[in-house]
Amino acid sequence: MGSAAVTSCWSKATRCESVSRPQVNYEFLIVDDHPLYRAALRLAVAAVCPESAFLEADSVAGLFGALELHPRADLLLLDLNLPGACGFSALAHLRGLRPELPVIVVSAMDDVRVVRQALAFGAQGFLSKSADAATIGQGIQAALRGETVIPAGVTLNPQTETDAAALDVAQRMAQLTPQQFRVFGMLCAGRLNKQIAYELQITEKTVKAHMTAILRKFGAANRTQAVLLAARLVLDPSELRPLPEGAD
Repeated sequence: MGSAAVTSCWSKATRCESVSRPQVNYEFLIVDDHPLYRAALRLAVAAVCPESAFLEADSVAGLFGALELHPRADLLLLDLNLPGACGFSALAHLRGLRPELPVIVVSAMDDVRVVRQALAFGAQGFLSKSADAATIGQGIQAALRGETVIPAGVTLNPQTETDAAALDVAQRMAQLTPQQFRVFGMLCAGRLNKQIAYELQITEKTVKAHMTAILRKFGAANRTQAVLLAARLVLDPSELRPLPEGAD
């Protein structure tokens, strides 16, 4: 399970500090479980947005913590492969939790289908991890102007229809509370109720109450059906490990 730690840095600093920050122009949240890529992304953004604050997280838990501490972030740069999330589940959930927050998906999975799905599920844009620093900087500036950001060579066909069933699942995912989303992520990873209770430091009774609410919001009859519905948001079906009913 990824760390829930949140790191704060300023673009002019050579190291992260816990002192009072100066006046900043923008506040960026970078969420990726690879520290070297977070550092590279921070440098690329700082080059075009000096005097900016950077908040970093390496998991869904860290993302939620950062949003609670910094509710006025200007832009979220979100990786798709995060501990605690599957595919587009975190993006879909964020559209309900913080619909006003612009989100740019940053991923190595950058084929046209993935880019189109990211936009359909509520992202303002998409940046490939293979993009150079100049391209990333240009994309960030465009996003701050309110423009849609897509990789070069990708065209968005307005006639292309997004899977209506997938959009329905995304809307249901957006209805979950942050704690329900955490529980659901662990459910999709094949955790037993007692394991979920231990990791979240709550009782099994509370886990079962969350499960009941999750099933109701998904319109699912049981845990397995809820996980199968979530499969519409994943890029790799092997990410999901549903337990047989009654396993816990």
